[in-house]
Amino acid sequence: MDKSTMSRRTALRTGALATAAVAVSAAPASARGGGGGGRIDTHHHALPPAMRKWAVDNGLLPPQGGPRWGQWDLRKTLETMDANGIALGVASAPAPSEIFHGKAKAAAGARVFNESLADLVRSRPTRFGFFAYLPLMHVDVALKEAAYALDELGADGVLMMNTAGGRYLGHKVFDPLFAELNRRRAVIMTHPDALPEDPEPIPGVENYVADFMYDTTRCALSLIASGTMDRYPDMSVILSHGGGFLPYIGGRVERAGRRGEGPSPAAFRRAFKRFYYDTALPLSPYASPTLLNAVGPGRVLYGTDWPQVEAEEVAHARRAFDRDPNLSHRDRTAINRTNALRLLPTVAARLR
Repeated sequence: MDKSTMSRRTALRTGALATAAVAVSAAPASARGGGGGGRIDTHHHALPPAMRKWAVDNGLLPPQGGPRWGQWDLRKTLETMDANGIALGVASAPAPSEIFHGKAKAAAGARVFNESLADLVRSRPTRFGFFAYLPLMHVDVALKEAAYALDELGADGVLMMNTAGGRYLGHKVFDPLFAELNRRRAVIMTHPDALPEDPEPIPGVENYVADFMYDTTRCALSLIASGTMDRYPDMSVILSHGGGFLPYIGGRVERAGRRGEGPSPAAFRRAFKRFYYDTALPLSPYASPTLLNAVGPGRVLYGTDWPQVEAEEVAHARRAFDRDPNLSHRDRTAINRTNALRLLPTVAARLR
């Protein structure tokens, strides 16, 4: 996540993006690099026009201006994808759960989000997929929206924010939703926001730098310690931003488990090897060795965090990834494309 003039919480409460209906076209030659047909970007955000209108109408976005990343447009997105060999982006809209307080607002807003993303995919099915937004403040509404998005809109999976109402995803209130997603063998992308406690900001450091990583780490530990990962073995869970701090603190978690102060080491290891992790940390000489040694390249997915990360940083991260000495050509091909195609069969079907 690149630095923004606004915190993510502030920006997402006042932000949206714009797309346009465009005729279907196959990925151009410039997007067919990256090993075996072009990269699949699984951490790729978009907020189409109807979403922008909904945000303005609900006072979440000013009619003019707003955050830089909120000025999204389809042309710039496709240019950035093509420049970096990205064949397809799986779009999502990581709005903080708390903007959907009332049930009526949650149902209406989530429906606008998901139908907007589905329209984007219908307009360019070989360039985009989408993870449907689930309004977690109301689990009954989220259940209905998951069914609609997966059955009617053709969503490739769902997006769940790490928390809702201060509760992490391992809380028992979310069990009915996980049970249904497990029954469907669904893919779940988790996404952080500011920490529920809203700690005092560190002067000169945006909250995404460390707090988002901590938020993801806490979410993962919640899913493990609650038994959610063991109770629902058929769902797949993607941890954003390389899993936050989870790979780095694995030994510490196991030590706590041996002392009865954390999840059991066996439960931790089972879940740790089941999670998927994206490269939008981004991967670097700091992070690559730990993540790759811990889980192997088969559990890592390519991710950019576009457009929260601007085009220049998407290119910088891509160049660093392409020359990372920790990765073989085979590893890069798996992370760039084949892992995502295996995880997301609906995307694979559209790209045949």
